[in-house]
Amino acid sequence: MSISEDQTGILIERATNTNTDDFTDAFGSLGAAGGGGGGGGGGYYSGNNLNSSSSSQGAIAQLATRSYGALPNYSARMPTDRHAIEYNMRHKNRGLALIFNHEHFEVPTLKSRSGTNVDCDNLARVLKQLDFDVLTYKDCRLKDLMRHIESAANQDHTDDDCILVAILSHGELGYIYAKDTQYKLDNIWTYFTAQNCPSLAGKPKLFFIQACQGDRLDPGITMKRMQTETDGESSMSYKIPVHADFLIAYSTIPGFYSWRNTTRGSWFMQSLCSELAANGKRLDILTLLTFVSQRVAVDYESCTPDTPEMHQQKQIPCITTMLTRILRFSDKNPLSSVVRV
Repeated sequence: MSISEDQTGILIERATNTNTDDFTDAFGSLGAAGGGGGGGGGGYYSGNNLNSSSSSQGAIAQLATRSYGALPNYSARMPTDRHAIEYNMRHKNRGLALIFNHEHFEVPTLKSRSGTNVDCDNLARVLKQLDFDVLTYKDCRLKDLMRHIESAANQDHTDDDCILVAILSHGELGYIYAKDTQYKLDNIWTYFTAQNCPSLAGKPKLFFIQACQGDRLDPGITMKRMQTETDGESSMSYKIPVHADFLIAYSTIPGFYSWRNTTRGSWFMQSLCSELAANGKRLDILTLLTFVSQRVAVDYESCTPDTPEMHQQKQIPCITTMLTRILRFSDKNPLSSVVRV
């Protein structure tokens, strides 16, 4: 196995790896006994009928088409100037970061997610380095998960820059699993929309989802160099959409597997933690996530020779952004506590 250590000190698995501990984060099994992906025998979706019209939509589409009825005229405190280029990251606190880490499940078809604790520990460490107040929750049932989400949404975030939620679990398109059952991702996001959480209105709301979004595989394509290739009114009040300022980063695109190594963690979380540690206070979040996508796309390839149909597969993250400004986790300084906007 070819492994290198970058400047962050996190081991990065290269595409030349020979480690056979690559698994997917699908909610079922691979259908072939002894496989290297979601594990075990039995077919997909047994006991899980997700073929409703709502499940065919992506989670963002579900969020956007959800009916709210006639909304009252909500208002919230303006956290930054109307045409500011960057988000105001000079509040007293960076904000909450909630990590929901799912390793073991009560649903019979769900295999344990070996390696997820590595993801959780690495993510918590780098988020603390970025000044987040990190809270981690292990193997929550849905009722408890929603209680933690509701508690966070009900807090006063006036002195916070933003909020971040990370979910590490099994999933399927539009759905993700708690310890005991599945739920739609928009059940979480809607708690933090501008009308439901006014103290976060106009502030970044970041969601990182490590989970499969389907059972399709990406075999990739070999890139070869061709011989012909050349080298070489700001103080006035204003209205914003209730769903503005969200960013949702999925580990994979809709319909596809998401891969996780049983010893080093998921490809997406490894890459995200490396980039946040190396460039989290230097690059804006969209540039940083572009490099996360590059790491996943270029440096990783599944190694499951005992299951040929899963062998040498690729993955690409999917970033959905409703951000309206540049987001950069600038350094907190001693004077930040007296700078209020």
